[in-house]
Amino acid sequence: MLSDPGSRIVSGAIEAGMDVVAIPGASALLAALSAAGFGAERFTFFGFLARRGRERTEALAEIAASAHTCVLYEAPGRVGATLGELAAGGGGARPCAVARELTKKFEEFRRGTVADLAGHYGEAGPRGEVVIVVGPRAEEAVDEDELSRRAEQMRNEGVPPREIVARLVEVGASRNVAYRLGHEKAP
Repeated sequence: MLSDPGSRIVSGAIEAGMDVVAIPGASALLAALSAAGFGAERFTFFGFLARRGRERTEALAEIAASAHTCVLYEAPGRVGATLGELAAGGGGARPCAVARELTKKFEEFRRGTVADLAGHYGEAGPRGEVVIVVGPRAEEAVDEDELSRRAEQMRNEGVPPREIVARLVEVGASRNVAYRLGHEKAP
């Protein structure tokens, strides 16, 4: 029961010693995530964001900075504002899907960037239950010359090749490039 007030009922039933059995079924979170078209290997679920205040601001900043897919629920009337705040906070270029009325007659997916969808939903919010899926941040191209300079500097500092490889991968180098640069002999 993700972001569901029914979780309090489940907790109460468990505390009362009752058996609680899960029945698999549709989940708006997983339905939206699977149909959004973004990587679902790693994602963060935010549930419903706070309506205002520091908690909301921090959650939006975390979503904008996240390298992986983020999923949140939002009330229909706040979709445009939420996407607008996310775009203003640096997430405007991120791919995004807004899913509504999942598994129902009027199911709809609208895809674009966060900024595009903020403009669309700023005019009129959708109706029904809404799930916002913010796709992963685009990886920046890693300059191999810069990686080579870093590897050489680490070698000069006596860093072992295995550690050089690990550090280069951390900054975005592919394993093959990192291995090659980490094991190059000093000129």
